[in-house]
Amino acid sequence: MIRNLQRRHFILSASVGLAVGLSPALAAAQATAAAKAPAAQARTPVILILGDSLSAEYGLPRGTGWVALLEKQLAQDKLQATVVNASVSGETTAGGRSRLASLLAQHAPTHVVIELGGNDALRGLPLKNTEDNLTWMTQAAQKAGAKVLLVGMQVPPNYGTDYANKFAGLFTTVAQAQKVAVVPFFLKGVADGPDPTKLFQPDRIHPRAEAHPQMLANVWPELKKLLR
Repeated sequence: MIRNLQRRHFILSASVGLAVGLSPALAAAQATAAAKAPAAQARTPVILILGDSLSAEYGLPRGTGWVALLEKQLAQDKLQATVVNASVSGETTAGGRSRLASLLAQHAPTHVVIELGGNDALRGLPLKNTEDNLTWMTQAAQKAGAKVLLVGMQVPPNYGTDYANKFAGLFTTVAQAQKVAVVPFFLKGVADGPDPTKLFQPDRIHPRAEAHPQMLANVWPELKKLLR
């Protein structure tokens, strides 16, 4: 089930070492434990979603956003996994970067979905900063042993064609450089339709609940590959 972030998460870990002077029996016992360690460490996947309002159900009834729908998709496909939604409305890549280390330590995720960057563009922040933050978060998650999926975003052309094109491409650029999976455009089929406004809330920024199944459909194929 989707885990509340206020709920503590405990991970038990063990290490085995051999030292000079150990008895043969103890050394043999520790060697056996070490050999069994990989099997003992196998556990249910933990999927950490690090996102902004698009993943935090902004303006939606609870349980209707794409992250909640992900839990149902996992059950439907008979894939056991725990989903931790650490998304915060208004979050930027800098904010996600500042929170990630503690989230990795607290939840020890096996998979990290990074859905950040949209608010960077809305604020006109330097693209280099966004790229650096995405790279840092990706590397941090990888060093913690997690598989990473980057979820990309696009901005309207009124931000300037050059800025919009470079922003849209930086997610794939980071993904290729770090050799991780990527969804190029999170709102494909939502924001690029003949009448996209019908799938958005009155602010024309946040998708309505009706759009979230499509958002999940954009993410799920890539995420499912990582869960195999």
